[in-house]
Amino acid sequence: MSNRLTQIATRTGDDGTTGLGDGTRVPKDHLRVQAMGDVDELNSSIGVLLAEPLPGDVRELLVTVQHELFNLGGELSIPGYTLLKPEAVAGLDAALARHNEALPRLKEFILPAGTRSAALAHVSRTIARRAERAVVHLGLAEVINEAPRQYLNRLSDLMFVLARVLNRANLDGLGGDDVYWKSERLAREGG
Repeated sequence: MSNRLTQIATRTGDDGTTGLGDGTRVPKDHLRVQAMGDVDELNSSIGVLLAEPLPGDVRELLVTVQHELFNLGGELSIPGYTLLKPEAVAGLDAALARHNEALPRLKEFILPAGTRSAALAHVSRTIARRAERAVVHLGLAEVINEAPRQYLNRLSDLMFVLARVLNRANLDGLGGDDVYWKSERLAREGG
């Protein structure tokens, strides 16, 4: 991890391969590269969310998450290397408990909608699930640590909870409540 990029266009990938952090070259569609790409996309989507007005505690949490996702990507880029610590998973558990505690109980499934920031959190949630699936798939083919899979699982849950928090934050004048799915059961109950 000590190598720093000094040149971006190296042309070494023109043959359809890419270099891992340990110097080995693999095809660009390798399971490890796919997992790294999904984690990178997730980190980028959180970057877009951070461009929105957010409560200070949510912003601080997401900045930490971006750094941890960079660690996770670094770990994936070097087979056999550990960079993401179990404390990162515990940190997400604590954030989940703290933010979920203030939310009302769900009445029904919710739609990935509401305020722009909440909708962006839902996009990050779905990318986190895809990244998790990619890491699980990689783990079936190669030995990887548990923390990356656990982290992505918790992060997708956290992004769901944060979407609900952001719908209530009303930072853009549009907040209020979750956008509920109009199910037959909810309609019968007068919801």
